[in-house]
Amino acid sequence: MNKTIIININGIVFHIEEDAYEVLKNYMTDVKRHFSTSADSLEITTDIENRIAEMFAEILANENKQVIVEQDVNGVIEQMGTVADFEFAENDTDAASTFAFTTEKRRLFRDPDDHLVAGVCSGIANYFDISVVWIRLAFAISLAFAGSGFLLYIILWLIVPKAVTRADRMAMKGEKQNLQGFKKNLEDELSSVRQNLSNFGHEARPFVYQARDFVSDFFHHLGIFLNGAGRVFIKLFGVFILLVCLAFTIFIVVAFVALLGFGHFAPFHDLPFNLIRHNHASLIYSAAFLVAFIPVLSIIMLTLKGFFNTGMINRSTGSTILVVWLCALGVLVFYSTQIASNFRESAQFAATVNIKPEKNGTYYLKLNDLKYFTHEDSARLDIKTLSSNVRITDNAYEFNDFDHLEYRKVHINFEKSDVDQPVIVESYSAMGRTYDEALLNARKIKYFFTQQDSVLKFDYRLYADNDELWHDEELYITLKVPLNAKLVIDENLINMLQDIDFYGCKEVNKKEKATTATFIMTDNGLQCKVDTIVTAKPDTVKIDSTR
Repeated sequence: MNKTIIININGIVFHIEEDAYEVLKNYMTDVKRHFSTSADSLEITTDIENRIAEMFAEILANENKQVIVEQDVNGVIEQMGTVADFEFAENDTDAASTFAFTTEKRRLFRDPDDHLVAGVCSGIANYFDISVVWIRLAFAISLAFAGSGFLLYIILWLIVPKAVTRADRMAMKGEKQNLQGFKKNLEDELSSVRQNLSNFGHEARPFVYQARDFVSDFFHHLGIFLNGAGRVFIKLFGVFILLVCLAFTIFIVVAFVALLGFGHFAPFHDLPFNLIRHNHASLIYSAAFLVAFIPVLSIIMLTLKGFFNTGMINRSTGSTILVVWLCALGVLVFYSTQIASNFRESAQFAATVNIKPEKNGTYYLKLNDLKYFTHEDSARLDIKTLSSNVRITDNAYEFNDFDHLEYRKVHINFEKSDVDQPVIVESYSAMGRTYDEALLNARKIKYFFTQQDSVLKFDYRLYADNDELWHDEELYITLKVPLNAKLVIDENLINMLQDIDFYGCKEVNKKEKATTATFIMTDNGLQCKVDTIVTAKPDTVKIDSTR
């Protein structure tokens, strides 16, 4: 039976035998005596006590016991080293050399002494024993991948502990946590303090001088970079600029030739070229080409001179190019203003067309594919000599002709009629310099609608005389049909219809391959006509079960 004593080390309570306590007490007395002359004697002895407490806790946990015995204390002292052995090692060069290369397994901590934000990068660098520059560069590069580097840094900041004590910093760098290790760590720390004190005079200089030296060093190193690898990047950047300018030059040259030769250019098919057909089109195209091409040419010449030191731009050449560009810009602005003046006012009028009613109340809406010719076209093609059985159709509704894009503004919508007879309300609109001129332009619009019994045929476009310019003509057709009237709509009209779920109606009737869809007029407007034997999808379209 042995007497035990309760002791407190680093806030941890241990039960220790009396003999073991005497050994530990004598050991710590020698340690405190040895380090008593050091400036940080209290800190270093506290760190040693903390390390001993960690080792005792490991012993109790590994051997599953509750009391520290003398054998445990001797084992800890053997690992930590005695003061006598330590003092002998200080006088032995070979022993000191051997100690210098003695390390143990590193632990991951955040380094508080070498940090930009939280010390995560420097802690990882210490763990893998590499330069912290590479870790910080890896995090910086990973920011380009959806900010993953920033998220990873925040996570590591939260889960990786900070190296607070000297023992933590020693474990982070893989230094052995014994008396020699603590002593060497203290000496390295004091050496670093002395180095900082030696640089204090430089760091304590006024901020203005430090800023001056920083700017001077920055431009000095920048000059070295530009004289070396920077030249390669500058050349590559110059080549990139030349390639972009060359591609743009080819594009505008092709566009210019196409506009002069054919009057339209496919990539610009949405533009109303008919707008400038009689307003000096060639002059406008030429001015626009010069306005776009001269800046590109200037960039090419400046790039060759600045990046490759080739070519020359004298003052007379530059002045001539500038004058030409200003003249072209003036011509373009002048004619653009003249054209824009044709769109100051808008006007519209409506016309009503009565439709012959059908007894069964069913109407078939189709696209009119007949080709309409002007008087000049009829004379040019000698239409009168053709046989009466010849039928000329128009495939323009396939939207492959760019000449008439500005005349495709035909819209069809549907309403419930207040009377038993279906009617069509055609609302024409156009623009002009004045309201009277806009109204006159709207009245000049030609549109062809025909009825053959129950078949209603709508043309896909508007028509104008050959010498007429485009005035933003537009036509809204409102087909008013009585309640319970049925409309069988052809698929070719889909681009002209408004507020009609054509394909949804075919899907709900299980007729995806059909070219028509049937609708019925209800109190809530035009709805898809659904056969009662078909299971409908209520979320797809509005359903009316009227037969």
